[in-house]
Amino acid sequence: GRDATRAFASGDFSGAGLVDSVSGLSPAELLSIHSWLSFYSHNYEPVGKLVGRFYDENGAPTEALREVEAAIEEALKLQAASDQKKQQFPPCNSEWSSAKGTRFWCSRQSGGVHRAWAGVPRRLHRPGWRGAQCVCVRSSGPPWGQPGSSQHSDRGDLDDPRLQQYEGCHPLAEQCVLPT
Repeated sequence: GRDATRAFASGDFSGAGLVDSVSGLSPAELLSIHSWLSFYSHNYEPVGKLVGRFYDENGAPTEALREVEAAIEEALKLQAASDQKKQQFPPCNSEWSSAKGTRFWCSRQSGGVHRAWAGVPRRLHRPGWRGAQCVCVRSSGPPWGQPGSSQHSDRGDLDDPRLQQYEGCHPLAEQCVLPT
């Protein structure tokens, strides 16, 4: 057998990509390997271990395997943090046409995030990002992370300083059209 894990994650099936080294892979690529391993471990019976970078001649894990497992754990933590941010500020739905321009709107499922509120479109500016992303923002209740707070302005997350209202759109409209 031959370990070509890197090729699975990178898509490089040339001789240079068909190797067992996963050093330098992004967190997303490491998560794709994790998903692949999970699928196979749940659906197939293992028949052995491939001696090499990740397992020694006795089938015992090597230090390289422990390092990859630690990197995957870090990638899982980053993914969880990203998922948490999407819960607070799910991406908007959007469409563009040359006749009407760009339309952004929020629903209870926009951005693939199912929730009890639709929200209103806002531009979210994040440090280190170029430009802004359209996100749906809760417009009532306490701010994110303060669910039991009785002292709030009942404006949800509208006062978050990273948010900017779309010019020409009603502040509480669930959709916004920006002409071409």
